[in-house]
Amino acid sequence: MGQGSTEKPGDEARRMLETFGSVGADSFALTLTDLHGDKVRFRRGISLDELRQTIPDQIDSARRLQQNLIIRPQGSGVTFVQLDDIDQAGIERLTPAAFLALETSPGNYQAWIALPSVDDDFTRRLRKGTGADPSASGATRIAGSLNFKDKYAPDFPRVRIAYSNPGQLTSREQLEELGLVTAPEPTRATVPYRVSRGDSRHRQWPSYERCIEQAPEKHGGGGKDISRADFTWCMIAIDWGWGIEATAARLMEVSTKAQENGEGYAQLTAQHAAEAVTRNKGRGVEPH
Repeated sequence: MGQGSTEKPGDEARRMLETFGSVGADSFALTLTDLHGDKVRFRRGISLDELRQTIPDQIDSARRLQQNLIIRPQGSGVTFVQLDDIDQAGIERLTPAAFLALETSPGNYQAWIALPSVDDDFTRRLRKGTGADPSASGATRIAGSLNFKDKYAPDFPRVRIAYSNPGQLTSREQLEELGLVTAPEPTRATVPYRVSRGDSRHRQWPSYERCIEQAPEKHGGGGKDISRADFTWCMIAIDWGWGIEATAARLMEVSTKAQENGEGYAQLTAQHAAEAVTRNKGRGVEPH
């Protein structure tokens, strides 16, 4: 199994972690999922040093149990942008800006860029400009581990480091000069979308289960796109008259992904949903 890397799985995983550390990552959230993409275990706030020490044994255990090892980097004052579903030509285009590139399955790559904190609109325009998956979650399989998905059985591919440049930090200006960022959308003189549907005692919440059922499959398969379901659910809730804070709080109750990623994820998802509702209203798009 795997893709022929001569580096030991544990050593390659440590090199990936150290590369993240070189650009400001100091802790990680760790998720284990099974062959069908269902969550087995989750833990947040693991220090870089602790994960470095334990990751070889965790890779061995995950291999035996056919589980995926997925990490989410965290660091103060730095934004990690995951550019997923990139082909070989796209990775070569991103090399001047990326500190890390992974091949997660044959011919399927993702690049990571680190830069000072930026707004979500810039991140969105960067993903659009590079042709990356717009719904990438910011969590990734760790190098040296196997990518356990039904469609790859029985020859599960090994996640490998395709390129690394430790310490590579970039800026908005550099990314724009490289032609990787789309131009901002023209601003429209629209009145913020407000709804009046009675007080909250008479409002209902949308069906989260229905949003999951109708969500598209994740890129590359492996189950429903929960990020998309969360976003859609928030849009409907806000269109029905719920505020951003109330919607984020409710999302924390109904979404396992929000529970894993924390209140920041829920708040951003609700905020983006509110902005989308406002944009749609300004363009005359019928609400949900």
